[in-house]
Amino acid sequence: EGQLVVSGGRWVQAGGSLRLSCAASGFTFDVYTIGWFRQAPGTQREGVSCFSSSDGSIYYADSVKGRFTISSNNAKNTVYLQMNSLKPEDTAVYYCAAVSIPDMEWSDYLRRADFGSWGQGTQVTVSS
Repeated sequence: EGQLVVSGGRWVQAGGSLRLSCAASGFTFDVYTIGWFRQAPGTQREGVSCFSSSDGSIYYADSVKGRFTISSNNAKNTVYLQMNSLKPEDTAVYYCAAVSIPDMEWSDYLRRADFGSWGQGTQVTVSS
């Protein structure tokens, strides 16, 4: 089974930007759908975005559309989440998750992510 290593979380002021990285080892992206979740204290886990390199499909949660961008560097086997115009409500632990099914629809990815590979979380804190 593959391994995902997440990095890039830190404290930032509202309006600022961060880029999270999710580096994969043991598998390649072209047969996976990979994306990001987040969970704030006392809340349910929320899907943020997912990406399938085989067909280029990308999905975003409504809460982050226009502010967050998911991308990948296949040569580095790394997926990124560029987060701009950050808000205090973006404060959460962010995780990446890979599911071994390419070209998944957003709802399928959210439903099946529990059965995929997960990276450790990285804390993002946005202060007002």
